[in-house]
Amino acid sequence: MNPLRVLIIDDEQPARLRLREVLADCSPDMPNLVAGEAANGLEAMAWLSQNPADVALVDIHMPGMSGIEFARHAQLLAAPPAVIFVTAHDQYAVAAFEVNAIDYLLKPVRAARLQEALRKAAGGARATSAALERVDSHPRRYFSVAERNRVTLVPVAEVLFLKADQKYVTIRTSEREYLIEESLASLEQEFAGILVRIHRNCLVARERIRGFERASGEESDAGWAVVLEECPERLPVSRRQWAQVKTLRKG
Repeated sequence: MNPLRVLIIDDEQPARLRLREVLADCSPDMPNLVAGEAANGLEAMAWLSQNPADVALVDIHMPGMSGIEFARHAQLLAAPPAVIFVTAHDQYAVAAFEVNAIDYLLKPVRAARLQEALRKAAGGARATSAALERVDSHPRRYFSVAERNRVTLVPVAEVLFLKADQKYVTIRTSEREYLIEESLASLEQEFAGILVRIHRNCLVARERIRGFERASGEESDAGWAVVLEECPERLPVSRRQWAQVKTLRKG
């Protein structure tokens, strides 16, 4: 069999070296080669946009982007790698992985256990999006947007508003728009502390609200529109949402 191309993702260099050593121990029975390394999820996504990998060994706790969030974004790639998580002592996570049939390794990683995980990955085992969401319910730090045969990561902190139109949701930042295929209801639930619904088809960033203007039209049955920082567009507020939204005005 062709050797498995492995990407190692860990923010600690000694941990990456240790995984290289254990992979080498596994190689006689489970041929593999280390195709690349990354110190965090952002570096890993950038690497994968230019290089193929069959398997990603991913530390769970990393600054900037957790290993779980990386795995969710990586699923949008044209040829996503199988993900095997690595954790030191998070027993809650271990229990959650077992319930959701997600493969993981405990540090210090042992060759026999790694070999077993590589064999499962080579056989086509993959974590599902639903399972990953159940394991980690924390809101993502990035949206992943599939466009032009690549995945673009959009920081949640840069989002001005989300607007639904049929099966797509438009993400609006101060720079441009992006399209994703997710439900506005699920996004409202995930980002409850960050985004607020102002209309049946629109969520806005709480911290970007700068005030309100009088508005007219069928969509603005409350008679008001939201004014957002760095956004020339005025977004109508529905009568149903007005009582909650008007309390969010910045001083």
